[in-house]
Amino acid sequence: MFKRLKYALLLHLLPPVVYLFLLVLRATLTITQVNRESVDRLWRQGDNIIACFWHGRLLAMPFVYRGSGAKVLISRHRDGEFIARVIRYFGLGTVRGSYRKGSVSQVREMLAELKDGTDIAITPDGPKGPRYRMKQGIVELARLSRRPIVPVTYGASRRKLFDSWDRFLLPYPFSRVFFLWGDPIYVSRDVQGDDLEAKRHEIEDALISLTETADRMACGD
Repeated sequence: MFKRLKYALLLHLLPPVVYLFLLVLRATLTITQVNRESVDRLWRQGDNIIACFWHGRLLAMPFVYRGSGAKVLISRHRDGEFIARVIRYFGLGTVRGSYRKGSVSQVREMLAELKDGTDIAITPDGPKGPRYRMKQGIVELARLSRRPIVPVTYGASRRKLFDSWDRFLLPYPFSRVFFLWGDPIYVSRDVQGDDLEAKRHEIEDALISLTETADRMACGD
């Protein structure tokens, strides 16, 4: 009983504190965006996207989002609820669930949101990994919706890498942060079977490569 009460209290009090912390952190960072024009072009055309980034690079993503509206696929467990409450302060909505235990209703919800012009953001290795291993659900969503997947990631010159399954990255204040946007990747409606798996590998490799590049740029290599 006491644990449930403590959790409920923290769930109400901590999200606004974390949000204020993130605002202060954002103000101290020097942010450089690379290949941002690839996604800006889509938004100017009135198109929407499926943003794709690793779970460990989630924290700073609201700092650079400039679309007309987005919903993030967030798991239903306790950590997911906390994240959902924090990102709500950034004006971002959520779709609750996970492709690991994806339901037809969640897929339908995301397809409806994409059809209505809302961007969808997904951490394809979440909520529990394995790290940098993309689940096929995001590829299937792109195939059904005919919306492009846009890989995005970031690296920081000074950072804390947590000893968690996703190696969660927290940029230190006053560090340089490099956001790298990948080119839009479309999945044909006709792609099936082995070709769908090959597409998954293509997107996974693209996001891994993009993340490695972001880390090298942040470290000055």
